[in-house]
Amino acid sequence: MTKLYYSPGTCALGVHILLEEIGKPYESQLINIRTKEQFDPKYVEINPKSKVPALQRDDGSVLTEFPAIAFWLARAHPDSKLLPDDLEGQVRSLEAMDYLVATVHMQGFVRMLRPENFAPNAADHDAVKARGRDIFAKGLELVDRTLAGKNYLAGTFSIADAALFYIEFWAATRVSVPLPDHCQAHYERLKSRSSVKRALQAQELTV
Repeated sequence: MTKLYYSPGTCALGVHILLEEIGKPYESQLINIRTKEQFDPKYVEINPKSKVPALQRDDGSVLTEFPAIAFWLARAHPDSKLLPDDLEGQVRSLEAMDYLVATVHMQGFVRMLRPENFAPNAADHDAVKARGRDIFAKGLELVDRTLAGKNYLAGTFSIADAALFYIEFWAATRVSVPLPDHCQAHYERLKSRSSVKRALQAQELTV
């Protein structure tokens, strides 16, 4: 059975949502990153990168990295419609997901969360955090323009929307960055989606 290794409120939330969208049985195991459980030898054997999410498939093989996991889930479960049917929609979904993960998350949010990764001198950390907040906020503004006139990033719900939701969740609950209007509407829309409700409940998160 597919097994998700996660820590509550991380980007693994997006994968959790996708698993709920698919609607097939899966297992989940909490990895407490606050207590550094990601460095426990038992977990390192599963994911040497020592981070979440990791997805163990039925054959025992493990996938890491949000985009790879999300893409595999979409292609392995085509009936769930986690990618649009048309090529243009698929490309736009992947484009949005990559930007959200690689730029808004890794360049923006991580600067705010772990400035020491970008500057060893503690005196520079406030500037690093400010730069991260700027990247994060500008990223949301750009995504907001993509959402104009649409309910979802690629027109229909896709893996990109699961990525955007965890970013929106962080904006609303972790870093207090105001969501632009279309992103706020998207966030509210997804909060009312059954798969999102179940994923939030499973991770004991409130929004």
